[in-house]
Amino acid sequence: MGRKFFVGGNWKCNGTTGEVKKIVNTLNDGQVPSQDVVEVVVSPPYVFIPLVKSLLRPDFHVAAQNVWVKKGGAYTGEISAEILVNLEVPWVIIGHSERRLILGESNEVMFFLPHLSFRVVIIVPEEFVGDKVAYALSQGLKVIACVGETLEQREAGSTLDVVAAQTKAIADRISNWDDVVLAYEPVWAIGTGKVATPAQAQEVHSELRKWLHTNVSADVAAKTRIIYGGSVNGANSKELAAQPDVDGFLVGGASLKPEFIDIIKAAEVKNNA
Repeated sequence: MGRKFFVGGNWKCNGTTGEVKKIVNTLNDGQVPSQDVVEVVVSPPYVFIPLVKSLLRPDFHVAAQNVWVKKGGAYTGEISAEILVNLEVPWVIIGHSERRLILGESNEVMFFLPHLSFRVVIIVPEEFVGDKVAYALSQGLKVIACVGETLEQREAGSTLDVVAAQTKAIADRISNWDDVVLAYEPVWAIGTGKVATPAQAQEVHSELRKWLHTNVSADVAAKTRIIYGGSVNGANSKELAAQPDVDGFLVGGASLKPEFIDIIKAAEVKNNA
């Protein structure tokens, strides 16, 4: 059996109570392929998760947009995996390019030394995003793990090296990929209106699958869903979905609009291939 198509909607830092209810109503009324064909997960801001869960149709699921790297505690503003599990949130997005680029999350981890009279932050060469993925999985969450290059990295010809290193940071810390979806999100295509061509997306997805085959296992390479994120919309989703190694999408701005239903329907392209 082939890989089930996966469509994630990342609402980012958007919405009021009224707007969220309107988005959910549109999703609930949408005519989309069955759960056998496509898996749909939407990711509202933390504060709206209980509301969305209470209103959303049962065949769609909810994800958090981020999670803390270890067990909760004195980490102001963070949300732990344990909290998400307690709220029955099944999915979490980790390593999104906006967090890597804007907030400095990378293949490194921060250690705090709270026993000192002042706080020291030490950056050590251990994989922060990889640690997040591993801890989230250990607590029973499913993970949408994001990788992707900047425009400068693409222009330098280092795209494949960058995404391989980011994937390695995850692979080094987990042994079971059953609950991991890998999202290729070129930073230069996030919120810019620019989108990787179907050929560009397929090239990177194919290379990521080859990397998994060589460095993890043939089984993981065959089963792991690799989805594309970066200015996906109703107009380009079908052509992207037709690529053999594109197993779905992580959608930003368009997930707030009615066209998200059309993006979900792109799963039919894969199902009819």
